[in-house]
Amino acid sequence: MPSVSSLFTADGLLAKAIPGFSPRAAQTDMALAVKSALDNQHSLIVEAGTGTGKTFAYLGPALLAEGKAIISTGTKNLQEQLYHRDLPVVKKALGSRRKTALLKGRSNYLCLHRMGQHGGNSTLVEKEVLGQLSTVRSWAETTKTGDTGELKTLPEDAKVLPLITSTVDNCLGRDCPEYEECYLVKARRKALEADIIVVNHHLFFADMALKDTGFGELIPEADAIIFDEAHQIPDIASDYFGESLSSRQLQELAKDINVLYRTVLKDAEQLDKAAEKCRIASADLRLLFPENPERGNWAEALDRDDIQTQVARLKDGIGVLHEVIKLHLGRDKDLDNIYERVVQTREQLDALCDAEQQGVSLWYETTQRHLILHLTPLSIAAKFRRFINAVPRGWVFTSATLTVDGGFTHFQKRMGLDDAKTLELESPFNYKDQAMLCVPRFLPEPNSFAMKDTLFETAKRLIKASKGRCFLLFTSHAMLREIAKRLEFEVPNKLLVQGTTTKQALLDAYLADESAVLLGTGAFWEGVDVRGNDLICVMIDKLPFASPDDPLLQARMEDVKKRGANPFAAIQIPQAVITLKQGAGRLIRDPTDKGVLVICDNRLVTKPYAQTFVSSLPDMQRTRSLDKVESFLQAIK
Repeated sequence: MPSVSSLFTADGLLAKAIPGFSPRAAQTDMALAVKSALDNQHSLIVEAGTGTGKTFAYLGPALLAEGKAIISTGTKNLQEQLYHRDLPVVKKALGSRRKTALLKGRSNYLCLHRMGQHGGNSTLVEKEVLGQLSTVRSWAETTKTGDTGELKTLPEDAKVLPLITSTVDNCLGRDCPEYEECYLVKARRKALEADIIVVNHHLFFADMALKDTGFGELIPEADAIIFDEAHQIPDIASDYFGESLSSRQLQELAKDINVLYRTVLKDAEQLDKAAEKCRIASADLRLLFPENPERGNWAEALDRDDIQTQVARLKDGIGVLHEVIKLHLGRDKDLDNIYERVVQTREQLDALCDAEQQGVSLWYETTQRHLILHLTPLSIAAKFRRFINAVPRGWVFTSATLTVDGGFTHFQKRMGLDDAKTLELESPFNYKDQAMLCVPRFLPEPNSFAMKDTLFETAKRLIKASKGRCFLLFTSHAMLREIAKRLEFEVPNKLLVQGTTTKQALLDAYLADESAVLLGTGAFWEGVDVRGNDLICVMIDKLPFASPDDPLLQARMEDVKKRGANPFAAIQIPQAVITLKQGAGRLIRDPTDKGVLVICDNRLVTKPYAQTFVSSLPDMQRTRSLDKVESFLQAIK
């Protein structure tokens, strides 16, 4: 068996398998550190700058180690890329025979039972969905995996998908008549037999939460767990360690009961009526909030008389539904499952309405049609530390953006990883020659009305100088829409605006047009890899501080204040630094890339905390002159 270090040498296995492979000291250092963490069953945190080759640096040791390894990454797209592109390359180079498996969340797999429920009942679904159901049934006859990602002809938000996939709530588990043919069960069995399992963070923490409550376990026990894009973990884990309940869940509950009433339990009209009352009560609760989507403090909202009244109606409705279902228990397995969902919904609603709880934030968010209630712990550190210490295994957390001002303290404190070993590896790229950082002169204050005009004029100059080929990244949808609207009639370039189609469609269109300009918010600050001269300029409208109105942020800041610390320094600055590093990381992706990063925020010059931001960015040339920026851009061929 080859050693880890020999994998990455100039004449090693990777060099022989990959044309143009060149050794990087940082990649070898990371691989050796990962091997040590896996061998000695300790925790390791690695910040690997862009170009380090971190994916191969953890895949090599994982494939050479004994036992099972779970590799978790940030999104389904990255998961697919890791499994279908990167893992086969390293596996082939090593001549490894270790079994690999890709495992997604249950909503990605066709549920044969639910498809059958809706199969012959055309009266139960909208006309638009009937055609989609026909497409699904044709595909179902040939698919081997049941992965709905294969359904390329359906939109990502197709209305048929909730009807033909299951949730934790409505899955019958071993009681399902289709259990032996279940695609999710097959995927899980394959994962149980595999040595390397590729998942995403949402799936990992959903399973971790399920194990914690004793319901089950989707991800098999592993000897090593590796998180890529680990900077996303604190927020994702917080969601799964809390509780949430939405009006959509109550609507789907009512819809499932209606299907049963019209197909199997035709004598149970009272059951359908009770479910419909719950659906109406939840919809009426949503109507008490403004039409436009917002976030707010649920504990404060509960002080309103109209909300108290409507919550009481909803609780009464769920209570009546609970009693009516009890009369029919044992008649149908789907109904027995629905009974469990109603019991859980009652418990969740009680917890979400207990405003006296300590150490949690109660908050809500609305969409155009729905209300979602959340209970989120202010800190997951103690709980995650217990989880890590429960079973001896190696843990690796890696990302290009984990440090703030040269240290890992912020990430370690949030995750309870005080005892973890840390390793910071700088990018091998020559940023001094390849890139320029500009904070333009004469910028107005970030929130002043004049800022719109400044951003518009700056964007126009950058688009002209770069001949398109740029990303304009914004911290708010409102500013994105404003600048997009103004640019539409002022520049000849094709403008691709987030929200007009899917993220992937926008990226494809951008790469297909060499003069295109992409305008985006959060979705394009990370996980986007555009190399070469396709992207030579990134403009960021301002430092990405989280909205001070965010109820969860407010609760965390209040908690920090109570402990005598400065919440701005402890929470807001570190989070903004990590987000800014992600946005800046879109620019230079290859050793030959060149480009300019323009940040239109004078606080990078005027505020005491500016040095924390600047020192966390790569060491580029610096200027305040847009004339110099234009010259730099025009020189890039």
